[in-house]
Amino acid sequence: MTRSLSADLRGRVIAAIEDGLSTREAARRFRIGISTAGSWYRRYRETGEVEARKQGQPSRSKLDAHEAFILGLIEETADITLAEIGERLAAERGVRVAPSTVWLFLDRRGITFKKRRRTPPNSSVPTSCAAAGPGSMVNSISTPRS
Repeated sequence: MTRSLSADLRGRVIAAIEDGLSTREAARRFRIGISTAGSWYRRYRETGEVEARKQGQPSRSKLDAHEAFILGLIEETADITLAEIGERLAAERGVRVAPSTVWLFLDRRGITFKKRRRTPPNSSVPTSCAAAGPGSMVNSISTPRS
């Protein structure tokens, strides 16, 4: 990720626009993008902020406030799906989230649930290429003859 441009440059661009220079002229003078100069000046007019905001994703999840509720759902129903957790959050807490958001919330806390296989492994029929033997089609295709 690239770094943000300095607060000094931002201040000079904003001051130039305030002194009557157009956004395009200020952008050309300071060798920045026109949209960048415009967005800096708009933000300055609206909020008075000159310095860059923090880049990247927020470190907190909107589900942090609902941690006890989510963990209660998991204790209540051990094999609850991520979509079901999202539906319950929407219905009971008014929080709409995607299943991926729920997964990230649980992953950050080290909570996993691995479902067991429904059928036992088959011992009478080989299922891997190595067990298929030398006369199998896989070996004759993958082994070139000289």
